[in-house]
Amino acid sequence: MTIQEKMHNGALYQPMDADLQKEQLADIDEVAIYNRIPATHQEERFAQLKKMFAEIGERSYVEAPFYSNFGGAHVHFGSGIYANFNLTLVDDTHIYVGDRTMFGPNVTLVTATHPIDPNLREQGYQYNKPIHVGRNCWFGANVTVMPGVTIGDNSVIGAGSLVTHDIPANVVAFGSPCRVVREITDDDRKTYDHGKPIDIESL
Repeated sequence: MTIQEKMHNGALYQPMDADLQKEQLADIDEVAIYNRIPATHQEERFAQLKKMFAEIGERSYVEAPFYSNFGGAHVHFGSGIYANFNLTLVDDTHIYVGDRTMFGPNVTLVTATHPIDPNLREQGYQYNKPIHVGRNCWFGANVTVMPGVTIGDNSVIGAGSLVTHDIPANVVAFGSPCRVVREITDDDRKTYDHGKPIDIESL
């Protein structure tokens, strides 16, 4: 089994492998290039994202700075995604994010983890679990999503949450650990900000 296969099937492997390190450091250099592109150079920024990411759809925007272990090489973004400052993608294996999802500042998605056994950790072993995020989700500031988590379409993850397990579609969830607080209802389609009516004609 190759080290690349181990990275993506949950097997233990050595991330400090010389060839892997060479690849990773080159990818991190590409992130540094992106973060230096001026905000007014939007076409150049998007071209750099397309170069780095495994997939990224049209009208997706990632505010600088952002950080990524492999420069987005294992990141699959849909269309119309917005990411605020300091998005951190620990993309040692695949991260999938659906169309029109929004990330607040300082959101972290982590696919890499380590064995509990201290002897294995001392030897540098790790393993990875992919993250799947549905369409039209919203992550508040300072959310951390842990390895292997799946989050369903349309769900809202409140600021400061630590997401350690799967979250279903169409819910509001928050906390540490993150838990479902309620479903998204018809009232949410009629009101906002604690009951203010949504006037569709004025939008």
